Amino acid sequence: MKLGENIIAESGIAPFFAVANPNAVGLAPPALRRGEAVRTWVRSFSGFQKEALVVSARSGLMWRLVSDEGAYLSGHDAAPCPLAFLTTGMIASYMNEITALAAQQNVALRKLRLIQNNYYTMQGSMRKRTMTGGALPVELEVEVDCDLDDAALNELLMNAVHASPLNGLMRGVLPSLFTLTRNGAEIETGEAIALDAPVVPDPSGAAPEPAPTDLTLIERRGMSPKKEVRKGTAAAASSLTDEQDRTLNPAAICTLHEDGIKEIEQHLYSPHGSIFRFLSEEAPSAGGQGRAPDAVSFISAGIGFCFMTQFGRMASMEKLDLPHYSIVQDTHFSLGGASGGTGKAGQADPVETHVHLQTSESDDVARDMLDVSERTCFLHAFCRTDLKTKLKVSRV
Repeated sequence: MKLGENIIAESGIAPFFAVANPNAVGLAPPALRRGEAVRTWVRSFSGFQKEALVVSARSGLMWRLVSDEGAYLSGHDAAPCPLAFLTTGMIASYMNEITALAAQQNVALRKLRLIQNNYYTMQGSMRKRTMTGGALPVELEVEVDCDLDDAALNELLMNAVHASPLNGLMRGVLPSLFTLTRNGAEIETGEAIALDAPVVPDPSGAAPEPAPTDLTLIERRGMSPKKEVRKGTAAAASSLTDEQDRTLNPAAICTLHEDGIKEIEQHLYSPHGSIFRFLSEEAPSAGGQGRAPDAVSFISAGIGFCFMTQFGRMASMEKLDLPHYSIVQDTHFSLGGASGGTGKAGQADPVETHVHLQTSESDDVARDMLDVSERTCFLHAFCRTDLKTKLKVSRV
C-alpha cells in the first residue's frame, strides 16, 4: 500500500523548473562566505513526496525540484529519491572540474564518460534508538581517450576530484548544525548540535512560477538493472522495518553534450528503484547558460530531501503526529579549484539547517525526532565522515 496521495503527479504543476519570480517567493539566498552559498527550502507534501526551492547567492537563480521514494518506502516513484540528487550533483561537479582542468592544461579528453557509485549503510533498530545511517567511499570510473600517460592522466583526474566544491563536505569531519522550531516557537536542540544563529523562517511569499524552457530537466526511464549489492534489498516497504542492516547503492553515468549541457543517467541499484535522466548546467556566473540546475543546487537539494525523508520515516514507523514539517538549509562552498580558478582543493562549511515542525507531540519528542533524523540521514552522515573517492581510469 502506497503512503499518502500522489500530489506530484496529480497537482498539474510541472515537477522541475527554473523559478521565474524568485524575488517574490520569500526565500532570499544566504550571504556569501566562501564563493558560493545555497539556501534550500524543503517541505513535505504527502507520504514521502517533498518539494524544494533552491536559490544560489552567486547566480541568483532559483530552481523548483521534487522528490519521492519507490516501493521500498511505499512511495509512488513519481520523482527521483533524495540520494539521486546528491549523486547527480557530485558527478556533475566532477565533470566540471575535469573538463576545466584539462582545458587549463591544454589536454584533449576524447570520448569522456564518468560512471559513479555511491554507497550508504543503515544499521540498528528504530525502536531501540540504535539505528544509524552511514556513508562509504565513493567509486568513480573515468572512461576517456587521452594522449597523456597513465601517471599524468591519473594526476590530472585526482586533482580535479579534489578541486570539486563537494570535496569540502567529504574530506574531514563536518557535523551539521541545527535550530529547532515547534509550532512556531524555537526550542532547544537535544543531541543535535545547535546552530548559534537566528532562525530562518519558512518562506511566506508567492508561489513559484515556472520560467519558459523547452528542456525536460528530469525524466523517468524505467527500472534500474538488477545488480548484486552487499546487504542490498528490493522488497516493498523494506526501508520501514524496525531492525535494519543494509547497504544502499545509487549510481550515475555522466556525458557532456556539445552544447555544454551534462546528461546524467541516475540508477538506483539498492534498494532497487528507477532510472531518472537529469540535465545539469552551470549558471552564467560560472561560465554556463543556466538552462538546467547546477551541481551545487542538486547537491544541496539532495541533502535537504534525505534529511526530510528521515522525519517522515520516523513519524510513520513510530506513529507520531507530524502533519507538516519543513526545513530551511544553508550550504556554503568554495568555488571549484579548476572551474572557479582558485587552484585549491574544494572547501565547505558545516551544513546549517533550520527545522520547522507542526506537531501535537511534546518538545522532548520534537527533539527526539530531530536527533533520530540526523543520525539516520545518509547525507548528514556523508558530511560527518572523512571519505575518499576511489578513482578508476578506463581508456576507450
